[in-house]
Amino acid sequence: MNTEIREIANNKKAYFEYFIEEKYEAGIALTGTEVKSIRAGKINIRDAYAFIEDGEIYLEHAHISPYEQGNIFNVDPLRRRKLLMHKKEIHKLYSKVKEKGYSIAVLRVYFKGSNIKVEIGLAKGKKLHDKRDDIAKKDAKRQMDRVMKDRNHY
Repeated sequence: MNTEIREIANNKKAYFEYFIEEKYEAGIALTGTEVKSIRAGKINIRDAYAFIEDGEIYLEHAHISPYEQGNIFNVDPLRRRKLLMHKKEIHKLYSKVKEKGYSIAVLRVYFKGSNIKVEIGLAKGKKLHDKRDDIAKKDAKRQMDRVMKDRNHY
């Protein structure tokens, strides 16, 4: 089965703010105009997060811009959207999230074939010194790349 995966939105901030311990794939319940807007790339998941309520998992604060030709069929851009996952996965996530320091971060939104999928991760918050370490590593890598690029030019 050859299903093409095409990324729509990526949440780099989540990788900076959290340690991602496990990743899950979830479907998402959308209206027709939301799907059209996502196909146009008009989705922002920077502030989005997922939470579990009454055995269901929901996506909160994912901004899907209203579709231009949608008029009366457009819905609230920041509305709560239901994520579609197996009950067993939701229970596993719920038991982990009850532990101190865990939350569910939205990592990316992508097409898998013609379906829109959301990748969520079991996330544990980083401390300030962990974030500083990440910044230092990124700067060191950037400097190494710059030096290597300069060496290859001569």
